[in-house]
Amino acid sequence: MKNEEIKVAVTSRSFSRNDILRKELLHQYKNVKFNDDGLRLQGDVLIDFLQGCHKAITALEVIDDDLLRRLPNLKVISKYGVGLDMIDMQAMKNHNVKLGWTGGVNRRSVSELVISFAIALLRHVPASHREVLSGTWRQHIGGHLSGRTVGIIGCGYVGKDLIKMLQPFECPIMVNDIRKYEDFYKKYNIKVVEKEELLAKSDVVTLHTPLDNSTRNMLTAERLSLMKSNAILINAARGNLLDENALKKMLIDGKLGGAALDVFSIEPPEDKELLELSNFIVTPHIGGSANESIMAMGRSAIVGLSDANAVL
Repeated sequence: MKNEEIKVAVTSRSFSRNDILRKELLHQYKNVKFNDDGLRLQGDVLIDFLQGCHKAITALEVIDDDLLRRLPNLKVISKYGVGLDMIDMQAMKNHNVKLGWTGGVNRRSVSELVISFAIALLRHVPASHREVLSGTWRQHIGGHLSGRTVGIIGCGYVGKDLIKMLQPFECPIMVNDIRKYEDFYKKYNIKVVEKEELLAKSDVVTLHTPLDNSTRNMLTAERLSLMKSNAILINAARGNLLDENALKKMLIDGKLGGAALDVFSIEPPEDKELLELSNFIVTPHIGGSANESIMAMGRSAIVGLSDANAVL
Protein backbone atom coordinates (compact mmCIF):
# COMPACT_ATOMS: atom_id res chain seq x y z
CA MET A 1 0.00 0.00 0.00
CA LYS A 2 1.33 3.43 -0.95
CA ASN A 3 1.76 6.08 1.73
CA GLU A 4 -0.90 8.31 0.19
CA GLU A 5 -3.42 5.46 0.61
CA ILE A 6 -2.54 4.76 4.24
CA LYS A 7 -4.83 6.27 6.87
CA VAL A 8 -3.03 7.49 9.98
CA ALA A 9 -4.56 8.60 13.30
CA VAL A 10 -2.83 10.69 15.98
CA THR A 11 -4.43 10.38 19.41
CA SER A 12 -1.89 12.55 21.26
CA ARG A 13 -3.12 16.04 22.07
CA SER A 14 0.34 17.64 22.33
CA PHE A 15 1.42 16.11 19.01
CA SER A 16 -1.81 17.29 17.39
CA ARG A 17 -1.23 20.85 18.66
CA ASN A 18 2.33 21.03 17.33
CA ASP A 19 2.42 22.66 13.89
CA ILE A 20 5.93 21.43 13.08
CA LEU A 21 5.15 17.79 13.88
CA ARG A 22 1.90 17.98 11.93
CA LYS A 23 3.74 19.32 8.90
CA GLU A 24 6.45 16.65 9.10
CA LEU A 25 3.88 13.85 9.41
CA LEU A 26 1.75 15.20 6.56
CA HIS A 27 4.86 15.35 4.39
CA GLN A 28 5.01 11.55 4.58
CA TYR A 29 1.33 10.63 4.94
CA LYS A 30 -1.44 12.60 3.24
CA ASN A 31 -4.42 11.04 5.00
CA VAL A 32 -3.98 11.92 8.68
CA LYS A 33 -6.58 12.35 11.41
CA PHE A 34 -5.46 14.50 14.34
CA ASN A 35 -7.00 14.86 17.79
CA ASP A 36 -7.89 18.49 17.12
CA ASP A 37 -10.67 18.55 19.72
CA GLY A 38 -8.19 17.73 22.50
CA LEU A 39 -10.21 14.73 23.67
CA ARG A 40 -9.10 12.22 26.32
CA LEU A 41 -9.65 9.19 24.14
CA GLN A 42 -10.64 5.93 25.79
CA GLY A 43 -12.99 3.00 25.34
CA ASP A 44 -15.53 3.26 22.53
CA VAL A 45 -14.56 6.88 21.82
CA LEU A 46 -10.98 5.78 21.15
CA ILE A 47 -12.15 2.91 18.94
CA ASP A 48 -14.38 5.23 16.92
CA PHE A 49 -11.46 7.65 16.50
CA LEU A 50 -9.18 4.88 15.19
CA GLN A 51 -11.80 3.17 13.04
CA GLY A 52 -10.61 2.55 9.48
CA CYS A 53 -7.03 3.64 10.15
CA HIS A 54 -4.02 1.53 9.19
CA LYS A 55 -1.49 3.20 11.47
CA ALA A 56 -1.73 5.22 14.68
CA ILE A 57 0.46 7.36 16.88
CA THR A 58 -0.72 6.86 20.47
CA ALA A 59 0.32 8.33 23.82
CA LEU A 60 -1.36 7.31 27.11
CA GLU A 61 -4.33 5.50 25.56
CA VAL A 62 -4.98 1.90 26.59
CA ILE A 63 -4.32 -0.53 23.74
CA ASP A 64 -5.78 -3.93 24.62
CA ASP A 65 -7.20 -7.05 23.00
CA ASP A 66 -10.75 -5.71 22.74
CA LEU A 67 -9.60 -2.57 20.95
CA LEU A 68 -7.39 -4.43 18.48
CA ARG A 69 -10.10 -7.02 17.80
CA ARG A 70 -12.50 -4.23 16.82
CA LEU A 71 -9.94 -2.47 14.60
CA PRO A 72 -8.95 -5.09 12.00
CA ASN A 73 -7.39 -2.50 9.67
CA LEU A 74 -4.92 -1.27 12.28
CA LYS A 75 -1.47 -2.72 11.55
CA VAL A 76 0.99 -0.35 13.23
CA ILE A 77 1.00 1.51 16.53
CA SER A 78 3.83 3.97 17.04
CA LYS A 79 4.38 5.21 20.58
CA TYR A 80 4.53 8.93 21.32
CA GLY A 81 6.47 8.76 24.60
CA VAL A 82 8.42 5.98 26.22
CA GLY A 83 6.12 4.07 28.59
CA LEU A 84 4.68 0.82 27.30
CA ASP A 85 2.53 -0.09 30.30
CA MET A 86 -0.64 1.03 28.46
CA ILE A 87 -0.04 -1.43 25.61
CA ASP A 88 -0.93 -5.13 25.87
CA MET A 89 2.06 -6.62 24.06
CA GLN A 90 0.55 -10.09 23.90
CA ALA A 91 -2.58 -8.68 22.27
CA MET A 92 -0.38 -6.82 19.77
CA LYS A 93 1.29 -10.12 18.89
CA ASN A 94 -2.01 -12.00 18.70
CA HIS A 95 -3.46 -9.49 16.24
CA ASN A 96 -0.22 -9.11 14.28
CA VAL A 97 0.03 -5.39 15.03
CA LYS A 98 3.56 -4.00 14.92
CA LEU A 99 5.00 -1.53 17.41
CA GLY A 100 7.12 1.51 16.66
CA TRP A 101 8.99 2.61 19.78
CA THR A 102 12.24 4.29 20.78
CA GLY A 103 13.33 4.33 24.40
CA GLY A 104 14.74 7.29 26.27
CA VAL A 105 13.79 10.10 23.88
CA ASN A 106 12.50 12.24 26.77
CA ARG A 107 15.25 11.45 29.28
CA ARG A 108 16.73 14.93 29.63
CA SER A 109 13.31 16.49 30.16
CA VAL A 110 12.55 14.06 33.01
CA SER A 111 16.02 14.36 34.56
CA GLU A 112 15.83 18.15 34.73
CA LEU A 113 12.37 17.98 36.32
CA VAL A 114 13.64 15.58 38.98
CA ILE A 115 16.53 17.87 39.90
CA SER A 116 14.17 20.85 40.08
CA PHE A 117 11.90 18.86 42.42
CA ALA A 118 14.81 17.91 44.67
CA ILE A 119 16.15 21.45 44.99
CA ALA A 120 12.68 22.94 45.50
CA LEU A 121 11.86 20.53 48.32
CA LEU A 122 15.27 20.82 49.98
CA ARG A 123 14.88 24.62 50.04
CA HIS A 124 11.22 24.45 51.15
CA VAL A 125 10.03 26.32 48.06
CA PRO A 126 6.44 24.93 48.12
CA ALA A 127 5.90 25.91 51.77
CA SER A 128 7.52 29.32 51.29
CA HIS A 129 5.40 30.04 48.23
CA ARG A 130 2.16 29.17 50.03
CA GLU A 131 3.05 31.26 53.08
CA VAL A 132 3.90 34.37 51.05
CA LEU A 133 0.58 34.08 49.19
CA SER A 134 -1.24 33.86 52.53
CA GLY A 135 0.51 36.96 53.89
CA THR A 136 3.29 35.34 55.93
CA TRP A 137 6.87 36.50 55.27
CA ARG A 138 9.12 33.91 56.90
CA GLN A 139 12.46 32.50 55.83
CA HIS A 140 12.72 28.72 55.81
CA ILE A 141 16.20 27.28 56.35
CA GLY A 142 16.77 24.55 53.80
CA GLY A 143 19.74 22.56 52.56
CA HIS A 144 21.88 21.95 49.51
CA LEU A 145 21.42 19.16 47.05
CA SER A 146 25.21 19.15 46.72
CA GLY A 147 26.81 16.32 48.66
CA ARG A 148 23.56 14.58 49.58
CA THR A 149 23.11 10.88 48.92
CA VAL A 150 20.77 10.21 46.00
CA GLY A 151 19.13 6.81 45.55
CA ILE A 152 17.92 5.93 42.05
CA ILE A 153 15.58 2.98 41.59
CA GLY A 154 15.75 2.08 37.91
CA CYS A 155 18.89 2.90 35.96
CA GLY A 156 17.65 2.86 32.38
CA TYR A 157 17.73 5.82 30.01
CA VAL A 158 16.48 8.39 32.54
CA GLY A 159 18.40 6.97 35.48
CA LYS A 160 21.69 7.11 33.59
CA ASP A 161 21.01 10.63 32.33
CA LEU A 162 20.17 11.78 35.85
CA ILE A 163 23.45 10.35 37.13
CA LYS A 164 25.34 12.38 34.53
CA MET A 165 23.48 15.55 35.47
CA LEU A 166 24.20 15.02 39.18
CA GLN A 167 27.97 14.96 38.71
CA PRO A 168 28.53 18.70 39.39
CA PHE A 169 26.60 18.31 42.67
CA GLU A 170 29.10 15.68 43.89
CA CYS A 171 26.32 13.52 45.30
CA PRO A 172 27.10 9.98 46.44
CA ILE A 173 24.76 7.85 44.30
CA MET A 174 23.23 4.45 44.99
CA VAL A 175 21.17 2.52 42.46
CA ASN A 176 18.90 -0.46 42.39
CA ASP A 177 18.08 -2.15 39.08
CA ILE A 178 17.44 -5.71 37.92
CA ARG A 179 19.88 -5.12 35.06
CA LYS A 180 23.63 -4.71 35.46
CA TYR A 181 25.52 -1.81 33.92
CA GLU A 182 28.90 -2.56 35.46
CA ASP A 183 31.01 -0.36 33.15
CA PHE A 184 28.67 2.60 33.65
CA TYR A 185 28.58 2.11 37.42
CA LYS A 186 32.38 1.95 37.58
CA LYS A 187 32.79 5.09 35.46
CA TYR A 188 30.54 7.16 37.73
CA ASN A 189 31.47 5.49 41.05
CA ILE A 190 27.96 4.16 41.63
CA LYS A 191 27.12 1.84 44.50
CA VAL A 192 24.63 -0.93 43.67
CA VAL A 193 22.43 -1.90 46.63
CA GLU A 194 19.17 -3.58 47.52
CA LYS A 195 16.05 -1.41 47.70
CA GLU A 196 15.94 -1.56 51.48
CA GLU A 197 19.46 -0.18 51.89
CA LEU A 198 18.85 2.49 49.27
CA LEU A 199 15.69 3.67 51.02
CA ALA A 200 17.31 3.69 54.46
CA LYS A 201 20.45 5.60 53.49
CA SER A 202 19.37 8.05 50.77
CA ASP A 203 18.54 11.71 51.31
CA VAL A 204 16.74 11.83 47.97
CA VAL A 205 15.01 8.79 46.44
CA THR A 206 13.80 8.97 42.85
CA LEU A 207 11.93 6.31 40.86
CA HIS A 208 12.69 5.51 37.23
CA THR A 209 11.31 2.05 36.54
CA PRO A 210 8.64 0.97 34.07
CA LEU A 211 5.32 -0.19 35.45
CA ASP A 212 4.81 -3.93 35.22
CA ASN A 213 3.93 -6.81 37.52
CA SER A 214 7.38 -6.74 39.11
CA THR A 215 7.29 -3.02 39.99
CA ARG A 216 3.62 -2.39 40.75
CA ASN A 217 3.34 -1.05 44.33
CA MET A 218 7.03 -1.87 44.91
CA LEU A 219 7.26 0.88 47.53
CA THR A 220 4.83 -0.50 50.07
CA ALA A 221 4.08 1.18 53.38
CA GLU A 222 6.67 -1.10 54.99
CA ARG A 223 9.39 -0.11 52.53
CA LEU A 224 8.52 3.59 52.69
CA SER A 225 8.87 3.46 56.47
CA LEU A 226 12.58 2.69 56.01
CA MET A 227 13.25 6.19 54.67
CA LYS A 228 14.86 8.94 56.75
CA SER A 229 12.43 11.36 58.37
CA ASN A 230 14.03 14.28 56.47
CA ALA A 231 14.38 12.45 53.14
CA ILE A 232 12.65 13.33 49.89
CA LEU A 233 10.79 10.98 47.53
CA ILE A 234 10.30 11.77 43.84
CA ASN A 235 8.27 9.85 41.27
CA ALA A 236 8.35 11.05 37.67
CA ALA A 237 8.10 7.56 36.20
CA ARG A 238 4.71 5.86 36.46
CA GLY A 239 1.82 5.87 38.90
CA ASN A 240 1.13 2.69 40.90
CA LEU A 241 4.80 2.26 41.82
CA LEU A 242 4.14 3.29 45.42
CA ASP A 243 1.48 3.33 48.10
CA GLU A 244 0.14 6.90 47.85
CA ASN A 245 -1.94 6.63 51.02
CA ALA A 246 1.09 5.52 53.04
CA LEU A 247 3.11 8.35 51.53
CA LYS A 248 0.47 10.90 52.55
CA LYS A 249 0.39 9.63 56.12
CA MET A 250 4.19 9.86 56.40
CA LEU A 251 4.16 13.45 55.10
CA ILE A 252 1.41 14.45 57.55
CA ASP A 253 3.08 12.71 60.51
CA GLY A 254 6.49 14.25 59.82
CA LYS A 255 8.07 10.91 59.00
CA LEU A 256 9.20 12.12 55.57
CA GLY A 257 10.67 15.49 54.65
CA GLY A 258 8.85 15.95 51.35
CA ALA A 259 7.67 14.35 48.15
CA ALA A 260 7.06 15.28 44.53
CA LEU A 261 4.81 13.27 42.22
CA ASP A 262 4.42 13.91 38.51
CA VAL A 263 2.43 10.68 38.06
CA PHE A 264 -0.39 9.04 40.00
CA SER A 265 -2.33 5.79 40.18
CA ILE A 266 -5.38 7.77 39.01
CA GLU A 267 -4.91 10.84 36.81
CA PRO A 268 -5.94 13.46 37.55
CA PRO A 269 -5.47 12.64 41.26
CA GLU A 270 -8.48 12.94 43.55
CA ASP A 271 -6.87 13.09 47.02
CA LYS A 272 -7.17 16.80 47.85
CA GLU A 273 -5.65 16.31 51.29
CA LEU A 274 -2.43 15.03 49.72
CA LEU A 275 -2.34 17.71 47.04
CA GLU A 276 -2.67 20.52 49.57
CA LEU A 277 0.22 19.48 51.84
CA SER A 278 2.92 22.13 52.16
CA ASN A 279 5.74 19.58 51.80
CA PHE A 280 4.34 18.10 48.61
CA ILE A 281 4.76 19.07 44.95
CA VAL A 282 2.27 17.92 42.34
CA THR A 283 2.59 18.32 38.57
CA PRO A 284 0.21 16.97 35.89
CA HIS A 285 2.43 14.32 34.24
CA ILE A 286 4.76 16.87 32.63
CA GLY A 287 7.98 14.82 32.78
CA GLY A 288 8.23 14.69 29.00
CA SER A 289 6.48 17.99 28.34
CA ALA A 290 9.41 20.19 27.38
CA ASN A 291 9.40 21.53 23.82
CA GLU A 292 12.63 19.72 23.05
CA SER A 293 11.25 16.46 24.38
CA ILE A 294 7.95 16.85 22.52
CA MET A 295 9.84 17.28 19.25
CA ALA A 296 12.05 14.26 19.96
CA MET A 297 9.11 12.05 20.92
CA GLY A 298 7.06 13.23 17.94
CA ARG A 299 9.79 12.64 15.39
CA SER A 300 10.53 9.26 16.91
CA ALA A 301 6.84 8.35 16.60
CA ILE A 302 6.80 9.42 12.94
CA VAL A 303 9.82 7.23 12.23
CA GLY A 304 8.16 4.38 14.12
CA LEU A 305 5.24 4.34 11.68
CA SER A 306 7.54 3.11 8.92
CA ASP A 307 10.19 1.29 10.95
CA ALA A 308 7.79 -1.09 12.67
CA ASN A 309 8.17 -3.60 9.79
CA ALA A 310 4.46 -4.07 9.31
CA VAL A 311 3.13 -5.55 6.09
CA LEU A 312 0.38 -3.46 4.53
